[in-house]
Amino acid sequence: MAKRNGKSEAANLDLEHELPAAAESGAETGASAGRGSAGRSSADSAAGAGAVSEVEQLKAERDALLDRVARLQAEFDNARKRAVREQQEFREFAAAEVIKVLLPALDSFERALKASQNAAEAGEFRNGIELIYRQFQDALQKAGVQAIASVGQPFDPRVHEAIEMVDTTDVPDHHVLDELQRGYKFKDRLLRPAMVRVARNSSG
Repeated sequence: MAKRNGKSEAANLDLEHELPAAAESGAETGASAGRGSAGRSSADSAAGAGAVSEVEQLKAERDALLDRVARLQAEFDNARKRAVREQQEFREFAAAEVIKVLLPALDSFERALKASQNAAEAGEFRNGIELIYRQFQDALQKAGVQAIASVGQPFDPRVHEAIEMVDTTDVPDHHVLDELQRGYKFKDRLLRPAMVRVARNSSG
């Protein structure tokens, strides 16, 4: 009986010594599991924040690129318009130089017509000269050349070149009395001023 009691007491003591160890082991396992879950949660949060930051950075880079493309497009349009304008100005300048070379020939036609008016043998020669003269004038007008009005007009230093001042009452003071050489404009560009005589009188 005593032996059985001894065995029972020994068994009880062993259980008492083992149970706390098992409980402590379970507690440690639970704590380790808790720490593992907390670690995974923090890592997930950090990964999510990093992804959001990367998206925002990509959006900022995209906006910067779009802004740069818009500015480059505007600069390209301005350069294209400037090139077209410069080409037009160059063409007009080149045409004006060609027309200026032709003007002396037009002057010769005018002098020939004036001379033939006083000649007895006008006839067919004058008719032929007049036809060529009109064709020449029509061609210049189609190209944008305009004669400057002079006789009877107020003197305008922008388009008239005064060769002489004449005392007369035939026209008002500082008006063009006579035209020695016709002036011409090509569109808005002055090819050459008209050479004129200007009236001078005190009644104007």
